[in-house]
Amino acid sequence: MKYAISAATGRFGQLAISYLLKVVDAGDVVAIVRDAAKGRSVLPAGVTVRQADYGDEAALTQALTGVDRLLFISSVPGGEPSRQQQHANVIQAAQTAGVAFVAYTSFAHADTAQSPLSTDHVATEKALRASGLRHSFLRNAWYLENESSYLQAGANGQNAVYAAGQGRISFALEREYAEAAAQVLMTPAPKEVYEFGGEPRTYADLAAALSQVTGKSFTFKSVDDAAYRESLQAAGMDQGLVAGLNSMQAMMRAGELDVTSSDLPDVLGRPLTSLPDAIHEILQR
Repeated sequence: MKYAISAATGRFGQLAISYLLKVVDAGDVVAIVRDAAKGRSVLPAGVTVRQADYGDEAALTQALTGVDRLLFISSVPGGEPSRQQQHANVIQAAQTAGVAFVAYTSFAHADTAQSPLSTDHVATEKALRASGLRHSFLRNAWYLENESSYLQAGANGQNAVYAAGQGRISFALEREYAEAAAQVLMTPAPKEVYEFGGEPRTYADLAAALSQVTGKSFTFKSVDDAAYRESLQAAGMDQGLVAGLNSMQAMMRAGELDVTSSDLPDVLGRPLTSLPDAIHEILQR
């Protein structure tokens, strides 16, 4: 059985490979990367490194030749060609190469999500269903690491603002999502949809857990969108980044990252890392 991981030099890809290698031989793992030299330098010895960019369907087809099961890690938005086109290239290449199964890192509640961040994932899920490829959608909620700026600010005793209101976010560590992805990739008969996420928490909960871990006094203040944008602009962020971060806060406020499924601990076969312990782990890096 040949297992492939795309975008393999990214943090998620490297984590997934490390978990995969606990079960399968390195010779059965194919790492698909944009930069082959980087791949050979950062990935474990014995893993087969194949170069292919998501924008190059022919190279992807060649890289996927002989692969049975693919962990398709979504690309970063905003590139060229568009993310939807990049993902379409991966799907077509998998079809042409005869890949038997694709596990795709999607977005929480992609079937009902309305935020701009979900659009490309919705389109990719639709394309995978239409392709006839056997597949699983790994609908990841939110990496706790995405809140590193808040965590570091609080750890330094600094105040911060947020605009997510009472919206609940299903935080979990990136390594837990990556391990679950590797587990699904190796599962003989996986489900079509996995809603992955930790216990839903608000920013107020996050602040309380951070205070417990650090013993520091600070304030995470809930503000409206206008005040949130003003705080980002005052910090010197450009308009594009301000708009993107504000959109993420609105998405959280709307509950799009509120995942109540037990899929993530079920697949891992153990409880998730507690929020205080996960915060401590991030701050120690």
